[in-house]
Amino acid sequence: MNAAPAGALERDLPAGFGEFYAPLHARFSPEQQRLTRARAERLARAHAGDLPAYLPPSEATSTEWHIDLPAWCADQRNQMTGPADDAELVVKMLNSGAPGVMLDLEDSMANTWDHLLLGHSNIVAALYGELAYDDAKRGHTVGIAPSGTVVWNRVRGLHLSQAGVVHEPTSASLFDLALLAYRLDRSRLKHPLCIYIPKSEAADEALWWRAVFDALISAKGWPADAIKAMALVESHPLAYQMEEFLFNLRDYMVGLNLGRWDYMASLIHFNLNDPDWLLPDRNTIPIDVPFFQRLRTIMPDVTHKHGVLAIGGMTALYPSREDAALNARALAVLERDKKNEASCLMDGAWTGHPDQNGIAVAAFPFPNQIDRRPALVDVHPDLRPAPAGIGTTTLEGTRAAVRTVIRYRNGVLEGKGASLLDGYMEDLATDRIYRLMIAQRLRFPGPYTPSSLGTMFDEELDRILDDLPPEATYESQARYRQAREISERVILSGAVDPT
Repeated sequence: MNAAPAGALERDLPAGFGEFYAPLHARFSPEQQRLTRARAERLARAHAGDLPAYLPPSEATSTEWHIDLPAWCADQRNQMTGPADDAELVVKMLNSGAPGVMLDLEDSMANTWDHLLLGHSNIVAALYGELAYDDAKRGHTVGIAPSGTVVWNRVRGLHLSQAGVVHEPTSASLFDLALLAYRLDRSRLKHPLCIYIPKSEAADEALWWRAVFDALISAKGWPADAIKAMALVESHPLAYQMEEFLFNLRDYMVGLNLGRWDYMASLIHFNLNDPDWLLPDRNTIPIDVPFFQRLRTIMPDVTHKHGVLAIGGMTALYPSREDAALNARALAVLERDKKNEASCLMDGAWTGHPDQNGIAVAAFPFPNQIDRRPALVDVHPDLRPAPAGIGTTTLEGTRAAVRTVIRYRNGVLEGKGASLLDGYMEDLATDRIYRLMIAQRLRFPGPYTPSSLGTMFDEELDRILDDLPPEATYESQARYRQAREISERVILSGAVDPT
């Protein structure tokens, strides 16, 4: 849990924010806690055999209703994403020409008080067009060039709490939303405050977000269209409730996004007791694997039916300006991936590197494909086909997962929520995949599972330390050892939720 230090409310937050926030906390944090408990109960039922399924017909699925998509966000063929606390990256993304940019306070950013405040400050400056960074190579300051890029802001999810702001833990989602709304002068924004909703697990959670948006608009005296939102579909239960989620939040929504890496982790988590659902080594899973492809196909059907966008996920293999072979491979993978999403009638995708923007945008032939819907044989397909015969499952894959979680956690201890490892951009979502994969392989022993997880962690830590440069400090080595201890502990304790 992110905890603000003593005196933070008076020292670090805007004057008057405490009075603004207290009634919001009193109204909305208890419901956030109830929804979080409901998630744990839903997961327990799944582990007992009651797996997620489609809901019965309702007003959301059996009546005609439509959302008017605003012109300013009609073209979102690429949404570049990155941590909000990195001013240089934020400016580069906003100057990349991408139709959209998502500034992240969640998975790609270390969840600490200092980084959170820096992320919030950068978002406000970016929304005002005032953020800049010092370019040491060129010897001048680089600011944000005027453009039509839509700036999205991903707040922290409902599963997270924030301590040190009021007398008890409060909803991190609520805190982020309230602080942004309180600080922003709406007259200085070129479009509504655009929010990305992460980690939702049920359609009724949309009612919480709707009520919070309503309350913030009322408290600020803003017009009804002052906030717009997209939501990530990155949990297995929500995949069965997309239309109901859209309906419940229809006054604010402009689209859904397939958050593929958290979705993969959620699939493992909900199928953790099923030996037939053993995930292969992550980077051997093809881009058109059925458990993704079926969701990619029905998501545009749901969103286009009601007039809003369907956005695809992130391609983790990153281009490199130093390694020509890796760069060529990464861009080729990107092109195949985005063409696949476009062929599923999605309207855009996510990327994280400016060199990916041109390829991503070119893969989608039109600003959007909302006027088209897939010809579905079954509008309710099975969304958890087992990954039998897909990829490879190896002991070296398990070892690679162990190395990745150690190195990723070391980055978090250094204050980085995302790290480029072996050509792949790893964040909390991919770390969660690896931790769940390791836990699953411990549960169902085989030739790819170590007899002692501790021994494997020790061996992989030794490999990491041996690869450090000779000048590596004692503090650096100690941090890797701490990362190794934390990573093994969270796996063995079952702490696999995205916290």
